[in-house]
Amino acid sequence: MKSMSSSRKPQINILNGPNLNLLGQREPEIYGTTTLADIKTSCEQKAIELGLSLCFTQTNSEGTMVDEVQAAMKETDGLIINAGAYTHTSIAIHDALKALSIPKIELHLSNVHAREGFRRRSRLAPAVDGLISGFGAHGYELALEAIHRLISS
Repeated sequence: MKSMSSSRKPQINILNGPNLNLLGQREPEIYGTTTLADIKTSCEQKAIELGLSLCFTQTNSEGTMVDEVQAAMKETDGLIINAGAYTHTSIAIHDALKALSIPKIELHLSNVHAREGFRRRSRLAPAVDGLISGFGAHGYELALEAIHRLISS
């Protein structure tokens, strides 16, 4: 964990990957009708409750995701990543996560193990501290609670 002054709130970054900007429209039978904006709002409320500072971003670009993970090395105390489809394909994101010494949680809205076979393999899982999957939009709040516990211990 980064050294924090007593007045600085721990900084948590939530990084969302490809197609998550389409939440609420894309396959609502799998992902629900909650939008990414709705999730951001609930995360901001949960962060206030937990005494955390929050950065919430989304990108469809693998390179930008790598850049964001690397940027987390500077002033971030914990990272929550929903890499979407890059979870199953990106060695580059895996390598960037391995370089981080802060707590990291992989997050998925759906239960990836109950879906297509290719979704059951995460290239990111070996590089993170924990995984939350299958709780829909509520998984983001669970991830914030978990990351708070990791940085507080």
